Amino acid sequence: LHKAIRRQRQMCIRDRYYSILPPYSRIYSLCKSKIKGASMINLIWAAMILVGIITALLTGHMEDVNAGIIDAGSDAVSLCITMLGIVTMWCGIMKIAERTGLMKKWSSKMSPVMRFLFPRLSPEHPAYEYMCTNIIANIVGLGWAATPPALKAMQELAKDNKGSKSASREMCVFLILNISSLQLIPVNIIAYRATYGSEHPTAIILPGIIATVCSTAVAVLLAVIINKRGK
Repeated sequence: LHKAIRRQRQMCIRDRYYSILPPYSRIYSLCKSKIKGASMINLIWAAMILVGIITALLTGHMEDVNAGIIDAGSDAVSLCITMLGIVTMWCGIMKIAERTGLMKKWSSKMSPVMRFLFPRLSPEHPAYEYMCTNIIANIVGLGWAATPPALKAMQELAKDNKGSKSASREMCVFLILNISSLQLIPVNIIAYRATYGSEHPTAIILPGIIATVCSTAVAVLLAVIINKRGK
Protein backbone atom coordinates (compact mmCIF):
# COMPACT_ATOMS: atom_id res chain seq x y z
CA LEU A 1 0.00 0.00 0.00
CA HIS A 2 2.82 2.40 0.87
CA LYS A 3 4.54 1.64 -2.44
CA ALA A 4 1.32 2.33 -4.38
CA ILE A 5 0.80 5.65 -2.57
CA ARG A 6 4.42 6.66 -3.22
CA ARG A 7 4.12 5.73 -6.92
CA GLN A 8 0.89 7.74 -7.24
CA ARG A 9 2.53 10.74 -5.57
CA GLN A 10 5.49 10.55 -7.96
CA MET A 11 3.13 10.45 -10.94
CA CYS A 12 1.27 13.53 -9.69
CA ILE A 13 4.55 15.42 -9.23
CA ARG A 14 5.67 14.40 -12.72
CA ASP A 15 2.37 15.54 -14.30
CA ARG A 16 2.57 18.89 -12.45
CA TYR A 17 6.18 19.29 -13.63
CA TYR A 18 5.23 18.65 -17.26
CA SER A 19 2.36 21.12 -17.09
CA ILE A 20 4.68 24.03 -16.23
CA LEU A 21 7.39 23.14 -18.74
CA PRO A 22 7.68 25.27 -21.91
CA PRO A 23 6.75 23.46 -25.16
CA TYR A 24 10.32 22.90 -26.34
CA SER A 25 11.27 21.30 -23.01
CA ARG A 26 8.36 18.90 -23.30
CA ILE A 27 9.46 17.99 -26.83
CA TYR A 28 13.00 17.42 -25.57
CA SER A 29 11.77 15.19 -22.74
CA LEU A 30 9.59 13.22 -25.16
CA CYS A 31 12.48 12.75 -27.61
CA LYS A 32 14.74 11.69 -24.74
CA SER A 33 12.28 9.02 -23.62
CA LYS A 34 11.91 7.77 -27.21
CA ILE A 35 15.69 7.56 -27.64
CA LYS A 36 15.98 5.50 -24.46
CA GLY A 37 13.48 2.99 -25.83
CA ALA A 38 14.97 2.85 -29.33
CA SER A 39 17.23 0.07 -30.50
CA MET A 40 20.87 0.72 -31.34
CA ILE A 41 20.38 0.05 -35.07
CA ASN A 42 17.58 2.67 -35.21
CA LEU A 43 19.84 5.21 -33.54
CA ILE A 44 22.67 4.46 -35.97
CA TRP A 45 20.42 4.89 -39.02
CA ALA A 46 18.90 8.08 -37.60
CA ALA A 47 22.38 9.50 -36.90
CA MET A 48 23.56 8.68 -40.45
CA ILE A 49 20.52 10.36 -42.01
CA LEU A 50 20.87 13.42 -39.77
CA VAL A 51 24.60 13.79 -40.51
CA GLY A 52 23.92 13.47 -44.24
CA ILE A 53 21.22 16.15 -44.21
CA ILE A 54 23.31 18.56 -42.11
CA THR A 55 26.33 18.03 -44.38
CA ALA A 56 24.18 18.70 -47.47
CA LEU A 57 22.85 21.91 -45.91
CA LEU A 58 26.34 23.14 -45.02
CA THR A 59 27.84 22.31 -48.43
CA GLY A 60 24.88 23.47 -50.53
CA HIS A 61 23.97 20.04 -51.92
CA MET A 62 20.41 19.81 -50.60
CA GLU A 63 19.06 19.53 -54.16
CA ASP A 64 21.21 16.43 -54.69
CA VAL A 65 19.79 14.95 -51.50
CA ASN A 66 16.22 15.54 -52.69
CA ALA A 67 16.99 14.01 -56.10
CA GLY A 68 18.69 11.06 -54.42
CA ILE A 69 15.67 10.43 -52.20
CA ILE A 70 13.36 10.36 -55.21
CA ASP A 71 15.66 8.13 -57.28
CA ALA A 72 16.34 5.78 -54.38
CA GLY A 73 12.62 5.45 -53.69
CA SER A 74 11.95 4.56 -57.33
CA ASP A 75 14.80 2.02 -57.38
CA ALA A 76 13.59 0.48 -54.11
CA VAL A 77 10.09 -0.08 -55.50
CA SER A 78 11.46 -1.60 -58.73
CA LEU A 79 13.80 -3.88 -56.78
CA CYS A 80 10.97 -5.01 -54.49
CA ILE A 81 8.82 -5.91 -57.51
CA THR A 82 11.71 -7.85 -59.07
CA MET A 83 12.54 -9.68 -55.86
CA LEU A 84 8.88 -10.44 -55.15
CA GLY A 85 8.66 -12.92 -58.01
CA ILE A 86 11.95 -14.64 -57.18
CA VAL A 87 11.29 -14.90 -53.45
CA THR A 88 7.70 -16.06 -54.05
CA MET A 89 8.87 -18.84 -56.36
CA TRP A 90 11.54 -20.15 -53.97
CA CYS A 91 9.30 -19.81 -50.92
CA GLY A 92 6.71 -21.83 -52.82
CA ILE A 93 9.28 -24.51 -53.54
CA MET A 94 10.19 -24.62 -49.85
CA LYS A 95 6.51 -24.91 -48.94
CA ILE A 96 6.05 -27.79 -51.40
CA ALA A 97 9.08 -29.52 -49.92
CA GLU A 98 7.60 -29.06 -46.46
CA ARG A 99 4.17 -30.44 -47.37
CA THR A 100 5.53 -33.40 -49.31
CA GLY A 101 7.72 -34.47 -46.39
CA LEU A 102 11.04 -33.59 -48.01
CA MET A 103 11.87 -31.18 -45.20
CA LYS A 104 11.48 -33.94 -42.63
CA LYS A 105 13.73 -36.22 -44.69
CA TRP A 106 16.34 -33.50 -45.00
CA SER A 107 16.04 -32.82 -41.28
CA SER A 108 16.68 -36.49 -40.51
CA LYS A 109 19.74 -36.40 -42.80
CA MET A 110 21.03 -33.45 -40.79
CA SER A 111 20.71 -35.30 -37.47
CA PRO A 112 24.46 -36.07 -37.11
CA VAL A 113 25.35 -32.43 -37.76
CA MET A 114 22.65 -31.18 -35.40
CA ARG A 115 23.78 -33.56 -32.63
CA PHE A 116 27.34 -32.30 -33.03
CA LEU A 117 26.34 -28.62 -32.95
CA PHE A 118 23.52 -28.93 -30.42
CA PRO A 119 24.34 -31.89 -28.15
CA ARG A 120 21.73 -30.92 -25.54
CA LEU A 121 18.88 -30.41 -28.03
CA SER A 122 16.51 -33.32 -28.55
CA PRO A 123 15.21 -34.12 -32.08
CA GLU A 124 11.71 -33.97 -30.59
CA HIS A 125 12.20 -30.38 -29.46
CA PRO A 126 9.73 -27.94 -31.12
CA ALA A 127 12.62 -25.76 -32.32
CA TYR A 128 14.47 -28.64 -34.01
CA GLU A 129 12.53 -28.68 -37.28
CA TYR A 130 12.48 -24.88 -37.50
CA MET A 131 16.24 -24.81 -37.11
CA CYS A 132 16.73 -27.42 -39.82
CA THR A 133 14.40 -25.50 -42.14
CA ASN A 134 16.36 -22.32 -41.52
CA ILE A 135 19.72 -23.95 -42.19
CA ILE A 136 18.46 -25.59 -45.41
CA ALA A 137 16.93 -22.31 -46.63
CA ASN A 138 20.21 -20.51 -45.97
CA ILE A 139 22.20 -23.16 -47.82
CA VAL A 140 20.12 -22.71 -50.99
CA GLY A 141 20.45 -18.94 -50.65
CA LEU A 142 16.94 -18.06 -49.50
CA GLY A 143 17.82 -15.64 -46.73
CA TRP A 144 14.35 -14.09 -46.68
CA ALA A 145 12.62 -17.46 -46.54
CA ALA A 146 14.96 -18.49 -43.73
CA THR A 147 13.94 -15.64 -41.43
CA PRO A 148 10.46 -16.85 -40.28
CA PRO A 149 11.65 -20.33 -39.16
CA ALA A 150 14.64 -18.70 -37.45
CA LEU A 151 12.34 -16.47 -35.42
CA LYS A 152 10.10 -19.42 -34.52
CA ALA A 153 13.13 -21.46 -33.49
CA MET A 154 14.37 -18.64 -31.25
CA GLN A 155 10.93 -18.34 -29.66
CA GLU A 156 10.89 -22.06 -28.87
CA LEU A 157 14.44 -21.97 -27.51
CA ALA A 158 13.58 -18.94 -25.38
CA LYS A 159 10.86 -20.98 -23.66
CA ASP A 160 13.56 -23.30 -22.27
CA ASN A 161 15.57 -20.31 -21.06
CA LYS A 162 13.13 -19.79 -18.14
CA GLY A 163 12.87 -16.03 -18.56
CA SER A 164 16.61 -15.42 -18.32
CA LYS A 165 17.90 -12.22 -19.92
CA SER A 166 21.01 -14.06 -21.12
CA ALA A 167 20.87 -16.23 -24.23
CA SER A 168 21.28 -19.97 -23.82
CA ARG A 169 24.06 -22.00 -25.47
CA GLU A 170 21.68 -23.25 -28.14
CA MET A 171 20.51 -19.72 -28.94
CA CYS A 172 24.10 -18.44 -29.24
CA VAL A 173 25.21 -21.31 -31.47
CA PHE A 174 22.13 -21.03 -33.68
CA LEU A 175 22.65 -17.27 -34.05
CA ILE A 176 26.29 -17.75 -35.04
CA LEU A 177 25.37 -20.39 -37.64
CA ASN A 178 22.56 -18.21 -38.94
CA ILE A 179 24.87 -15.24 -39.44
CA SER A 180 27.61 -17.28 -41.15
CA SER A 181 25.07 -19.22 -43.30
CA LEU A 182 26.77 -21.45 -45.86
CA GLN A 183 25.24 -20.66 -49.27
CA LEU A 184 25.57 -22.81 -52.37
CA ILE A 185 23.37 -20.61 -54.56
CA PRO A 186 23.10 -16.96 -53.41
CA VAL A 187 19.72 -16.37 -55.03
CA ASN A 188 19.21 -12.89 -53.61
CA ILE A 189 22.63 -11.59 -54.67
CA ILE A 190 22.20 -13.04 -58.17
CA ALA A 191 18.83 -11.26 -58.43
CA TYR A 192 20.38 -7.98 -57.28
CA ARG A 193 23.21 -8.26 -59.80
CA ALA A 194 20.78 -9.07 -62.63
CA THR A 195 18.53 -6.14 -61.66
CA TYR A 196 21.42 -3.66 -61.76
CA GLY A 197 22.68 -4.78 -65.18
CA SER A 198 25.47 -7.24 -64.41
CA GLU A 199 26.64 -9.12 -67.51
CA HIS A 200 27.38 -12.26 -65.48
CA PRO A 201 25.13 -12.23 -62.41
CA THR A 202 25.92 -15.87 -61.58
CA ALA A 203 29.67 -15.20 -61.40
CA ILE A 204 29.22 -14.60 -57.69
CA ILE A 205 28.44 -18.27 -56.99
CA LEU A 206 32.02 -19.58 -56.59
CA PRO A 207 33.33 -16.61 -54.54
CA GLY A 208 30.17 -16.82 -52.44
CA ILE A 209 30.70 -20.51 -51.73
CA ILE A 210 34.34 -19.91 -50.74
CA ALA A 211 33.45 -16.97 -48.46
CA THR A 212 30.53 -18.72 -46.74
CA VAL A 213 32.50 -21.97 -46.29
CA CYS A 214 35.17 -19.97 -44.44
CA SER A 215 32.60 -18.10 -42.33
CA THR A 216 30.74 -21.32 -41.52
CA ALA A 217 33.98 -23.05 -40.53
CA VAL A 218 34.67 -20.23 -38.07
CA ALA A 219 31.07 -20.48 -36.83
CA VAL A 220 31.40 -24.23 -36.22
CA LEU A 221 34.67 -23.64 -34.35
CA LEU A 222 32.95 -21.07 -32.13
CA ALA A 223 30.06 -23.51 -31.59
CA VAL A 224 32.48 -26.18 -30.41
CA ILE A 225 34.15 -23.71 -28.05
CA ILE A 226 30.79 -22.61 -26.63
CA ASN A 227 29.65 -26.20 -26.10
CA LYS A 228 32.92 -27.17 -24.40
CA ARG A 229 32.82 -24.17 -22.09
CA GLY A 230 29.31 -25.13 -21.05
CA LYS A 231 28.11 -21.54 -20.72
